[in-house]
Amino acid sequence: MTSTLSDGAAPRSAGPAPGDGREVTVAYETLLDETAAFFARLGVPGGRARLAAEALCYGDLTGMDSHGVFNLDRLYRPLLESGGADPVAEPRVLRDLGSCVLLDHRRALGLWAASEAMDLAAERAARSGIGLVSVRGATHFGCAGVHAKRAADRGMIGVVASNCGGQRIARPPLGAAALLGTNPLSVAAPALEGRPFVLDMSTTVVPTGRVRTAARDGREAPEGWLTDDDGRPVRDAAAYDRGEAWLGWLGGTPATGAFKGFGLGLAVELLAAVLPGAATGPTPAALEGDGRPGGSDDDIGFLVLALAPGALRDGFDEDAREMFGTVLACPPQPGRGPVRYPGHPEAERAELRRASGVPLSAPLHAELTALGLRLPLVPEEDR
Repeated sequence: MTSTLSDGAAPRSAGPAPGDGREVTVAYETLLDETAAFFARLGVPGGRARLAAEALCYGDLTGMDSHGVFNLDRLYRPLLESGGADPVAEPRVLRDLGSCVLLDHRRALGLWAASEAMDLAAERAARSGIGLVSVRGATHFGCAGVHAKRAADRGMIGVVASNCGGQRIARPPLGAAALLGTNPLSVAAPALEGRPFVLDMSTTVVPTGRVRTAARDGREAPEGWLTDDDGRPVRDAAAYDRGEAWLGWLGGTPATGAFKGFGLGLAVELLAAVLPGAATGPTPAALEGDGRPGGSDDDIGFLVLALAPGALRDGFDEDAREMFGTVLACPPQPGRGPVRYPGHPEAERAELRRASGVPLSAPLHAELTALGLRLPLVPEEDR
């Protein structure tokens, strides 16, 4: 869920030790191959292990490292080993109306299952212009954008939204009890050649993975990410996992628009979880206890939507290129810029990293090699 991974979960295992700023570089294809092999060793069938690895490594490839292999040992290995995700689960069709499908993912690993759900939605959209797949019984799926982008790669518009199951980590504006997760949302579409539009966002100001990578690296949280019980800014990123700080909503404070972020979070909860009958955060149990984060991140819900513009009219591709081209042509402020649309910088970064390698923090590289991933370093002269 940037989305994001449905990432409100508390760490399932200890993350990497705080870094000292050192980075190493590994080849992307090697990172992908070794991650796929690791998932296969955990029982995920070969093709789906590869699909899961592509979804996870997308975070590192595009610069969203909080949703990349940083989570391999922290989240996905414990999830599979504990039975929270079933490595060989087969999603079950509960209702098929042609353009609309209701699926039970049956605890399948979300990294591959969300991509397969988008492929199904795109197949239905190719027939009738629209494909909607509503999912319950799901697990964490990494970056929402990697799944939405699968529709864009077919010339379609893709929409992906996810709740955090029954987990509650964020309070409503003015509220004293946690009700919702980070509830990521992504929209992707064709834009300029090789540079699709990919909006990938949490409805909180940042996903929890961003906070945890800051804590890992010993960096302060920028003002606005976290607040204490009295609404005062908290700069210590590690305070979140100590239970001493809360995530803020997009929009900042109630006076500056936090109800917009909270409203988006509720909209995701409605579309992604209430619609398919998945677990939800706002239940009567949320009002019991001390109001702090609680619940379980089981039974996550997804909304996966594909739209085929060509089925509605001719000329969509040309109009999209003109619109996004105009965005790129916007003059920057003096000494700033350039102006880019969501997805453009990530595509540039991915192109560079495919060619020259993916940077990893030195402690993370050590953690991955301890898991058995063979990740030789790219020599500096080859980057």
